[in-house]
Amino acid sequence: MIWAVTGPVFHYSETWQLVINTGTTIITFLIVFLIQKAQNKDGKAIQLKLNELIAAQQGASNRMVDIEDLSESELDQLHKFYVTIATLAKKEADIHCSHSIDVAKELNESKLKTNKHFKK
Repeated sequence: MIWAVTGPVFHYSETWQLVINTGTTIITFLIVFLIQKAQNKDGKAIQLKLNELIAAQQGASNRMVDIEDLSESELDQLHKFYVTIATLAKKEADIHCSHSIDVAKELNESKLKTNKHFKK
């Protein structure tokens, strides 16, 4: 609207174009800044909610709380643990069971022993 109204008044001069371009650049920067701030707030709220769910769940690994602060190599190490858990879960008949990182092997062995005992 500003561009359409002021253009004919200033005869679309180079100075007018510079002012309009500068103004739109500043407005665009401010809008991007506001969007990023809103997304950061939303992301933080989601992380806090997930941390609360992890902390409230009995048997869940507390290692997952504030996981976003870990380094790339630490995240890779945790990923390897979950690959191991997924491999163990594929061996089970019940797809709804879950494991903590710390006790995945022990739970799996215990369940396998229990299943063998009931099958006899």
